[in-house]
Amino acid sequence: TYYGIYALQHRGQESAGITVSNFGEKTTFKGMGLVADVFSSEKLDELKGNAAIGHVRYSTSGASQLVNAQPLESKFKLGQIAVAHNGNLVNAEIIKELLEDSGSTFITDIDSEVIINMIARKASKGLEEAIRSTVRAIKGSYSLVILADQKLIGVRDPYGIRPLCLGQNDEGDYFLASESCALDAVGAD
Repeated sequence: TYYGIYALQHRGQESAGITVSNFGEKTTFKGMGLVADVFSSEKLDELKGNAAIGHVRYSTSGASQLVNAQPLESKFKLGQIAVAHNGNLVNAEIIKELLEDSGSTFITDIDSEVIINMIARKASKGLEEAIRSTVRAIKGSYSLVILADQKLIGVRDPYGIRPLCLGQNDEGDYFLASESCALDAVGAD
């Protein structure tokens, strides 16, 4: 994941983050700045697991603050969830207001947090249906990678405006990335 987001550094230099899932137990580390400055070799040694997502950020919504760095992680009815989002939601403010009216709280001021709250709100329908329901509600151009319920899930907007590449290496591991250069960096086709 480190090498993947390092290859995507041109997509954002504001912050970098990685969430690792160790058979369901998630750990997130993120910081302001470039990937190589945020992650020391010691910090990378601490991030152990069987699945991970990463993100590099440039501001399209929300201030340039650590609280807005991704992946966003939360606990909800189905356990821990982490989401990394690329793109813009054109109806985020409307959805956020509706969620707040029904009791949801927000820590960040980015549209990505709307996604994680929408998924949590629909959790009683199961993870996959909660994600489907959320995707039907949000409008805009986006791609998402989600770690939840010991699963790695990728989603892109219905029109494919924001890219999402799927790769696989010789060992059979799968990779999702916003550009194929990240796949090249980890030796995946």
